[in-house]
Amino acid sequence: MSQKLKAGIVGGTGMVGQRFVQLLDGHPWFEVTAIAASSSSAGKTYEESVQGRWKLDTPIPENVKSIVVQDASKVEEVAEGVDFIFCAVDMKKNEIQALEEAYAKTGTPVISNNSAHRWTPDVPMVVPEINPGHIEVIEAQRKRLGTKTGFIAVKPNCSIQSYVPALHALREYQPLNVVASTYQAISGAGKNFNDWPEMLDNVIPYIGGEEEKSEQEPLRIWGSIDNGQIVKASSPIITTQCIRVPVTDGHLATVFVSFDNKPTKDEIIDRWRQFKGRPQELELPSAPKQFITYFEEENRPQTKLDRDIERGMGVSVGRLREDTLYDYKFVGLSHNTLRGAAGGAVLIAELLKAEGYIQPK
Repeated sequence: MSQKLKAGIVGGTGMVGQRFVQLLDGHPWFEVTAIAASSSSAGKTYEESVQGRWKLDTPIPENVKSIVVQDASKVEEVAEGVDFIFCAVDMKKNEIQALEEAYAKTGTPVISNNSAHRWTPDVPMVVPEINPGHIEVIEAQRKRLGTKTGFIAVKPNCSIQSYVPALHALREYQPLNVVASTYQAISGAGKNFNDWPEMLDNVIPYIGGEEEKSEQEPLRIWGSIDNGQIVKASSPIITTQCIRVPVTDGHLATVFVSFDNKPTKDEIIDRWRQFKGRPQELELPSAPKQFITYFEEENRPQTKLDRDIERGMGVSVGRLREDTLYDYKFVGLSHNTLRGAAGGAVLIAELLKAEGYIQPK
């Protein structure tokens, strides 16, 4: 690319917004030209707005420190200076839906990290390696919104990315029943241990709304487009428990699965290791070269050791063995704020750019 696309970050001062800032620093295709947040941050430089609140280990990138934060509610003003936006705001569901549609109606593509539009029938919810074809529903969405260039695309829940890719690679064997328990990092709540000292030496066996998302969102990802809408798949049947554990980053899942056509253990491992998706075919900048890594060691993957595999964009699995009640059981792991949040959204934007859906205004 001779000229980078201009990216805006709406909700740029929160933890996920900070990840966007970090990941887009030096990106070969995209450049941050606008950051928007609540009215309390508007008018300050980005450095001033996150002072004392910067949660990442790396410093604030120099090229964004002096960007003056805009008011996210002033949609036309923000949209004027960008080719597309990432959205990661902390608002009520109906407010997020209205805000994202307002941006889309200005002709601005919206890549959302929020859950508000995950079940809007003509909004694609995408894991680029799994269901890239769902972006074709954007044409119907644009007609509904009355725009030629704007649209909304969303990233799914962070926890499901620890096990859905591993199941997807085995779809030819028709998974029927899945039991998954996820052990989720505190950054999934937008916090660290300074914010949440109660999590030290503690496990909380409840994360509001998470189990419903973990059971239903995979079915939408595996669904099909029918008459301009995404219709969710009917199988497999998934049941989950989602637990908050005292780690900084990384969601780990223990998974039990039965198949209609039971594969061998060697077939499963081979499918995992050989699996490639559209991002690997297109060699997108953020795509992991090896999407799924299988560990032979009995004690891997481990959250602290393996969450950063492939720059945090890969998924790792291990402990595959036959089970007494189900066909197999295994452990999966993904980085929740990289693959599961900002990094996954950046990869969606790269896919949409490569497929012609995001272009310079």
